[in-house]
Formats: sequence, C-alpha cells, structure tokens
Amino acid sequence: MRSTARGRFSLAPYIPGKQEAPMELFRGRLIDHVHLRAKDLDATKRFYRAVFAALGIPIGLDADDHLQVDELWIDKLGKDQASASHVHLAFQAENRDMVNRFYKAGLEAGGRDNGKPGERPYHPGYYGAYLLDPDGNNIEAVHHGEADRSTKAVVVTFKQP
Repeated sequence: MRSTARGRFSLAPYIPGKQEAPMELFRGRLIDHVHLRAKDLDATKRFYRAVFAALGIPIGLDADDHLQVDELWIDKLGKDQASASHVHLAFQAENRDMVNRFYKAGLEAGGRDNGKPGERPYHPGYYGAYLLDPDGNNIEAVHHGEADRSTKAVVVTFKQP
C-alpha cells in the first residue's frame, strides 16, 4: 500500500533520506467512543485513574457504576460474561517522560507489563509502553516523536436542552 487520498505512506522500514513523502496519521475523526466492560470495576477504575493522572488527562465522570474519560466509557460487566472482550487501546502522550510515568503508574495500580517503554519500529520517533489492565486489555501510551500536530484535540460543543 503506497498512497491515500491525502498523501503517501509506506509500511516498509523507514530509511532516512529515502522516504518519498511525509507520513500522515489521522487521529480524532474515526472513533466516537470506546466502551469497555470490567469484571472488577473498582480495580479497573484504580488502574485507569492512575494511568490518566500520569498522562495528565482528567477524569470526566467517576460514578459508582462507571468511569468516563474523553472517548472512553468503562462499566461493570453484567451477567453476560460472554460480552467481555480484549482490545488494544493506545493513549497519546506529550513526551517520552509521560510514557514512562504511564508505565510506572499503571504497574503500581495493578497493571501487568506487556512491553517496557522504548522505541518501536512503527515509524521514526515512535516511543511506547504497554500494560495489561485488570481485564487483560492491552493498554499503550505512545509518543510519536517530533511531529507536527494540526490540533491538540477535537472539541465538540453542543447546547443543552
């Protein structure tokens, strides 16, 4: 795969000075929300409170029966145990230190190592760390290195009825 409507990219290893065009990554236009179901909501909330504090992301809603942070909604898995799933979520970090803090905070809050902080071969500057949350979801913090961002976040504002 070499081109898209907005630019070119390659899945081949990066070779400095040989890349045809800048790689463009689109974030914030595809996913409206992600809903996770937790077997142990208290343990799961403890984990996510810790990693989001390390990433500087405020908790939106923290109620007895759920936790909401931006596009992420977490509630308790009900009687339908078959609805549990294991997913990979990657949260954005502003720098490498923030990735390191995410990893440390997550381990201290009950997460399990699934990949220590370090550079990855996905693209130049990709620095990530991976943890398994209390339900076995693969949770990552990633810093994309030196890159231009078109905006820090997409903010949707609507009038209350």
